[in-house]
Amino acid sequence: MSDIPSHIKRQAMDRDFQPSVRIGKTGVTENIVEEVRGQLKKRKLVKIKINKGIYDRDARSQVWEYLAEETSSVVVIARGNVGVLWSNS
Repeated sequence: MSDIPSHIKRQAMDRDFQPSVRIGKTGVTENIVEEVRGQLKKRKLVKIKINKGIYDRDARSQVWEYLAEETSSVVVIARGNVGVLWSNS
């Protein structure tokens, strides 16, 4: 795992930083992956929220790992139903 700069961690934890991608009852689809990939190219930092009741705790951690792998990014924070991905490229 790459080292995440402290300013990225602070920005990811900022309460004013709103989720820009939501994962609904259809789960993680190719469209979700493409949307996250596109937003990472533009902004480098993307906050994602999973609707409650879609995945249990173990499945959520797998979702964050999968999205990070598919989008060549790093999970900055994964807390509950919210995760933040960062791309340093």
